[in-house]
Amino acid sequence: MNIPILNLKPEVDELWEDLNQAIQGVLRSTRFIMGPNGAAFEAGSAEYLGVKHSIAVNSGTDALLIGLRAAGITTGDEVITSPFTFYATAEAISQIGATPVFVDIRRETYNIDVRRIEQAITPKTKAIIPVHLFGQGAEMDDILALAKQYKLKVIEDAAQAFGGEYYGKKLGAIGDVGCFSFYPSKNLGAYGDGGLITTNGDEIAALARMLRNHGSQRSYYNEMLGYNSRLDELQAAILRVKLPRIEAWNEGRRKAAYVYNELLADISGLIIPHEDPAVKHVYHQYTIRILHGKRDQVQRHLEQQGIGTMIYYPVPLHRQPLYARNAAELPVAEESAAEVLSLPIGPTITRTIQETVVAELRKALG
Repeated sequence: MNIPILNLKPEVDELWEDLNQAIQGVLRSTRFIMGPNGAAFEAGSAEYLGVKHSIAVNSGTDALLIGLRAAGITTGDEVITSPFTFYATAEAISQIGATPVFVDIRRETYNIDVRRIEQAITPKTKAIIPVHLFGQGAEMDDILALAKQYKLKVIEDAAQAFGGEYYGKKLGAIGDVGCFSFYPSKNLGAYGDGGLITTNGDEIAALARMLRNHGSQRSYYNEMLGYNSRLDELQAAILRVKLPRIEAWNEGRRKAAYVYNELLADISGLIIPHEDPAVKHVYHQYTIRILHGKRDQVQRHLEQQGIGTMIYYPVPLHRQPLYARNAAELPVAEESAAEVLSLPIGPTITRTIQETVVAELRKALG
């Protein structure tokens, strides 16, 4: 048995002719950086997400880094965010000289607990980064209300949530800035690194475009310290092929999640994902909780049977070496880190494969 946590081969097979045509088109054009594919993908993604500006960059990490700077966050500022996310969220805050302030998460959704944000706000707080973890939107209405009250920027980390929605609005299009990753495993993934910054703010967009290109608006006239963070034409061409499929692919993931919900419903000792009916979860990961300290033994059993799983994330950010010295007690994040397990999922996964996964999971839990 060999069931990977994500199988990209069916996607590549389905798109093979279109991908080859797109890649060969780039090669024949000899335009490899800042060419027509990048511009077309920016326009297409802006239309899809419902934003005024999309700025393509070379990774989701750079989207966060440049997005923070374009929003005016700088050295000495504090940024409130979740401790239960990939390291890049806090890393980007630290790289610009600001300080991440971690607030515990909701047990049901793994997203930042809005009820705890206000008590973390200080005179140095300048922004909130909600993370739409695993493809489910954070509680954006309450976050935006707090941001308005305290004059804070909202930078959405939507790296795992391309196509997800919050009360009919696309995630990444709700705050001041949205940040996406196109790492190959993402719902909309490139075949290398890639990222996107979204905003409705003209000034933020102009700054982001300068920052991604060495602080320059025109060649050899550099106005600020920037980065070399341009999405290359090959990745842009690949993303243009894939963008029209994202709705169908996300729906495939949602259907697979509902199959898991059905198959797991009668198994004790675990908790299935929570979904708010008004928040369109796109299931970048299907993450369950294994209770009673059995998570690691369950994972070992599944791996021995050839079933791939992942633990996102075994160490919450406030316990990482860089941040642990002044770490607060964040019990829900720590409990989640000890219990979560992500199962194989993707838009083409079959019910038969899911039944096999669940049968082995049932054995592992006795």
